[in-house]
Amino acid sequence: MRAVIQRVRSASVCVDGNEISRIGQGFLVLVGITHSDSEAEARLLARKIAGLRIFEDDDGKMNLSLSDIGGAVLAVSQFTLYADVRKGRRPSFIDAARPEQAEPLYQRFCELLRAEGIPVQQGVFQAHMEVELVNDGPVTIWMDTVAL
Repeated sequence: MRAVIQRVRSASVCVDGNEISRIGQGFLVLVGITHSDSEAEARLLARKIAGLRIFEDDDGKMNLSLSDIGGAVLAVSQFTLYADVRKGRRPSFIDAARPEQAEPLYQRFCELLRAEGIPVQQGVFQAHMEVELVNDGPVTIWMDTVAL
């Protein structure tokens, strides 16, 4: 699994012009799933994100987690994180898991984050979404469970 974590002051998702999810301070997490991913990867990613200390403490050091600041996660499924752009100009998405595998694992990832005590809002799987965010910092972290 791959994730792009953006520290945000706020983030929201709209589908067909209707806002369906919104958070205040926390993380916008774009989540990509590949063929070999399983619950083990979802569990590892959820645990790492829940404990990630990238909010500033009173000394201005990145030392606080989502729980420490009362933050939330807006999780958005993002198959394009597995784009292969090595050949030509049009990306290949062959490394992205098929929807029938990816959607249950995305849902499980969100459940596992909630089990860590993190409030989670979600995008709509396979919908065309408008994602809006106010990036805080900016702070953007890329995670891949292969490297964790």
